Amino acid sequence: MSTALASASAQVASATTNAALLARKNAAVPRGVASAAPVFAAHAENAELWDVEGNRYIDFAGGIAVLNTGHRHPGVIAAAKAQEDRYTHTSFQVVPYEPYVALAEKLNALAPGDFAKKSLLVTTGAEAVENAVKIARAHTGRPGVIAFSGGYHGRTLLTLGMTGKIAPYKKDVGPFPSDIFRAPFPDARNGVTVEDALKGLETLMLTDADPSRIAAMIIEPVLGEGGYVPVPAEMLQALRAICDKHGILLIADEIQAGFGRTGTWFAIEHSGVVPDLITVAKSMAGGYPVAGVIGRAEVMDAPIPGGLGGTYGGNPVACAAALAAIEAIEAEGLLARSTQLGETFRARFAEIGARTAPYRMWDIRGLGAMLAVEFVTDFDMATPDAAFTKSVIAHALKRGLILLSCGMHGNALRIMVPLTASDAIIEEGLAMFEAALADAIAAEHAIAAE
Repeated sequence: MSTALASASAQVASATTNAALLARKNAAVPRGVASAAPVFAAHAENAELWDVEGNRYIDFAGGIAVLNTGHRHPGVIAAAKAQEDRYTHTSFQVVPYEPYVALAEKLNALAPGDFAKKSLLVTTGAEAVENAVKIARAHTGRPGVIAFSGGYHGRTLLTLGMTGKIAPYKKDVGPFPSDIFRAPFPDARNGVTVEDALKGLETLMLTDADPSRIAAMIIEPVLGEGGYVPVPAEMLQALRAICDKHGILLIADEIQAGFGRTGTWFAIEHSGVVPDLITVAKSMAGGYPVAGVIGRAEVMDAPIPGGLGGTYGGNPVACAAALAAIEAIEAEGLLARSTQLGETFRARFAEIGARTAPYRMWDIRGLGAMLAVEFVTDFDMATPDAAFTKSVIAHALKRGLILLSCGMHGNALRIMVPLTASDAIIEEGLAMFEAALADAIAAEHAIAAE
């Protein structure tokens, strides 16, 4: 690049603002592709991000739980660059390559279950879920799928049919595929016990979902978009027994909870239950797009040759990145770090809530560092307060902290900070959170006084 051209490029970059880019986005990108923060990334490192105006942020969102190993982990970047120097694409269905095989071998070894396993690699989490259903149907010869209320399984039409939340995912885009049935999720917050949920499932299987026609049950061991609610171990154990009784496959959707987020490789390990199939994506590759289905070898082999795959599935660069991300989780003790971070956030949230927002931060919950806290109007009624949650997130962004909400009522704040974040960064982020919480309280009082 010439000196003059470099100088011109630098001037253009320096003139770029978040407002200008937002205007361009609104003109060029459909409104359905919403962005939580009205700032544009320029650079990121581990748990920190800088926007195009040079403002620094601490990232507690992690690209929606994709960055357990942080932004631009050195090992992940080095592995991806080394692979780029060899080849970037052949399509595994045309000319296969070793990184795909190596990642499949690694996933087979990590997944719970003392039996032979095989893994399919695809590109997105929704694609993984779709393929899990295809595999289950091919293996069982049955069409039906049972999913659970509050679960999130993707944005394609089949996965939306399994997703148990209307806004914003399912609004205006139905009808959805048939032979998908919804069972109640055990959620103490809404008064649904494990016993209630199992009775609801029993009723479903007596009235609508004939067990002899059900290929699979799919459940997130910890609800993701549904509010970071862990499934009680006794519920998962009961589902395993029901599936075994009726010849139904149990699918654990670990797309958001997997690869260390809960303190184990997979969240379902906390229950001791071994699923037949596991869907994976997000933090598997430290920011690179790859997803997969891990399962019993005889189940995975059910589709005929050519029945599985995709042009970009198991991209070699993404596979190399995934192998490096998994190595980093192992080498850096990030499973234990996740457990430690979970304990830290639980304790600090309790302190901050009592000190800064008494009776507003309710039900701190989750597993490991997959943690959320609900905001309510008061502890007596425990009415979900989505407006206050939005206010906290907005004030946090102004102070330099990126946060995201979740939950059926949009009133839960979830923690997805990289597990590689230092204690100093965590404490700085928590201080920003407390200040933002105080800002939101003050704004609420100011409105009430008008």
